[in-house]
Amino acid sequence: MFKNLIVYRIAPEWTADPAQLEAALDKMRFVPCTPTQPMSAGWVEPRGVAHAPLVEVVDGHWLLKLQVEHKTVPGAVVRRRAEEMAAQIEQQTGRKPGKKQMKELKEDALHELLPQAFAKRASVQVWIDPTQRLLLVDSGSANRADEVVTQLVKAGDGLALTLLQTAETPVAVMSAWLAGTEPPAAFSIDRECELKSPDEMKSVVRYARHALDIEEVREHIRGGKLPTRLALTWQGRVSFVLSDTGQIRKIAFLDGVFEGLPKVEKDEAFEADAAIATGELRQLIPDLVEALGGEHALTV
Repeated sequence: MFKNLIVYRIAPEWTADPAQLEAALDKMRFVPCTPTQPMSAGWVEPRGVAHAPLVEVVDGHWLLKLQVEHKTVPGAVVRRRAEEMAAQIEQQTGRKPGKKQMKELKEDALHELLPQAFAKRASVQVWIDPTQRLLLVDSGSANRADEVVTQLVKAGDGLALTLLQTAETPVAVMSAWLAGTEPPAAFSIDRECELKSPDEMKSVVRYARHALDIEEVREHIRGGKLPTRLALTWQGRVSFVLSDTGQIRKIAFLDGVFEGLPKVEKDEAFEADAAIATGELRQLIPDLVEALGGEHALTV
């Protein structure tokens, strides 16, 4: 259900319940772009069934979905149309449009071409854990996560969110693990990482399907290269890649998670998938925060 997670802390002042959030999101449902509108965002049913709730509650966890539609026109097409418009003006007036007018012509060209553009849609899953007061966005893009947070803050009266910060940086902890320090017992290092030089050269070394407990990796660390990605497994149940910004990427649930689980019917798949994902990840995240030195306490 979740492939990537960016984790936010919910401020203690927010006390909405699922019904209140449902009512707020209902006012911001997704509506497709108008012919000349480049982007539209709004909330849709996370189950994917029309008229289902906008806030699904599974084992006490709240699940939402934001849908975003973009209409894009290639820049070269816009420039070509603007140049055609400029040539017409020059032919009619004998005057070549200046820099300011060319900017306006490009805006006019975009407005003219947008109705012909194809619309692309993407959806983003959102998970709220009210017990741990965490909000998690299923995205590997900080910009996309910011879009989601902006929409949620508009909808949720009094909702305030901050990125979850740990006492130690992921870079420092991953460096120590690759240099030879044993990670906590809950975690094991897998066979993928990326190391980058912080100097102006920005040199990059990537390992894929490769043992990392080798002298070559330790030499890169001693030479000043910093890990930006490191593949890990938690409790032999969930594999993921930790990024230097603390994002949890490429989440995969391993075979042990599914052992002994009964087969579910198609109409029960949403609840089953949600229960498995939230049940495992709500345990993984506190362990990961602890491995990174605990949560950084914000001073007022």
